[in-house]
Amino acid sequence: MKTPAPPLPAVSGDDKPGRAPPLPVTIPEDRILSCVHCGLCTAACPTYTLLGDENDGPRGRIYLMRAVTQGRVPVTECVQTHLDRCLDCRACETACPSGVEYSRILEPFRLATAQVRPAWKRRTDWFRQLVLLRIFPYPDRIRRALIPVRLLQKAGLYEPLERMGLWDLFPPRLRAMLTLVNAPVPSGPPLPGFLPAKGRRRARVAFFVGCVADAMFRHIHWATIRVLQENGCDVLVPDHQACCGAIHYHAGEEDGARRLADQNVRAFPVDDVDAVIVNHAGCGAMLKEYGHYWHDDRTAERTKFAEKVRDINEFLDRLGFIPPIHAVDVTVAYHDACHLAHAQRIVEEPRRLLSQIPGLRLIPLPESDMCCGSAGSYNLFHHDLASRLGSRKLENILRTGADMVLASNAGCLLQIEREVRRARAPVAVLHPMELLDACYRGEKPRGVGRTGGNGR
Repeated sequence: MKTPAPPLPAVSGDDKPGRAPPLPVTIPEDRILSCVHCGLCTAACPTYTLLGDENDGPRGRIYLMRAVTQGRVPVTECVQTHLDRCLDCRACETACPSGVEYSRILEPFRLATAQVRPAWKRRTDWFRQLVLLRIFPYPDRIRRALIPVRLLQKAGLYEPLERMGLWDLFPPRLRAMLTLVNAPVPSGPPLPGFLPAKGRRRARVAFFVGCVADAMFRHIHWATIRVLQENGCDVLVPDHQACCGAIHYHAGEEDGARRLADQNVRAFPVDDVDAVIVNHAGCGAMLKEYGHYWHDDRTAERTKFAEKVRDINEFLDRLGFIPPIHAVDVTVAYHDACHLAHAQRIVEEPRRLLSQIPGLRLIPLPESDMCCGSAGSYNLFHHDLASRLGSRKLENILRTGADMVLASNAGCLLQIEREVRRARAPVAVLHPMELLDACYRGEKPRGVGRTGGNGR
């Protein structure tokens, strides 16, 4: 049953500014007018699919943003709700026959609404200020914050407490976060600064570690680097790199995002490497946009850096993938992370890599490119909608009968793992590089044969 959205304020039919002051944002009119209102995007939009409200689809949101920027509609709580519900998954861009760059309309609009938001509201949003902006972008802080979780896991108490409903005593956003972090896989030791290729060197790359990815999924970093080594790559891991800046940027903290971006640009020796490798879709999409987001005296440097960024699937496919020799008897479904499939348009490359693994059976996943509900921090701020999308994703995964589902993004892995754990489903949740790494080493992939719950 579709949840009705609150009614939208009346929008004037003319283009003349009315009583509402326009936002401090300039969105080129041709970007907005490139939308011909055909509606093909609505079928691809997760929130429109769930809610069935025109204002919760791309076409309606574009019309709404245009009305606000022209001063015909004020930024009320109702208007903000419809726009905040957008996952920015960019599925509408893939579906759009007119090539509307929806994200390049939405993102400057969101930055502008953050600027006009009352300062006291920003200061009193403790979760945003403390957790989102002061913990998430810093791996060491994440690891320290997770110490109580890891102690409960080691004592075997985390899942019993979760099932007892203890997390229900916490504020909603913290409660949502606690349901996501039950990932007991060891993070792994720190990455060294240099790891040599195996055999003949074919490329020299620099590796981006990120924040949440490094704090919670360092084992995926190790797997990715071993796969690169097997494919003849020297791997540099530069010091002093930082979070990609996506957390700050999408929270409206543009200056903080720019500082992190510039720190990364300084840290990576782009002239000395063939590519900057990233293995999580959200980070990759952000890094590739560095040259677009800010226009100042450092734009050329950021653009040069961004042009070297490659997703690991994309890079291996272009390099000429050397497949593993060890066979694996497993049936796999592949989930298209939004910021890989829609933002970076990387769809076939992961499938081509997987198809070269001996013994692997890759089966189609229904709605493989529909958002799982993670969308960065969306599942913390819009937990109900995110959970509905997560449940829908799990239903499609279970329908395939796959032993394993693969996803190339940290948020997707956390979201899908949570749904699998809740359903106690016998499905392993892995990054593609984990599977490839296991095949190169002749090992059984992690989680294959799990019996449900959190067994690995």
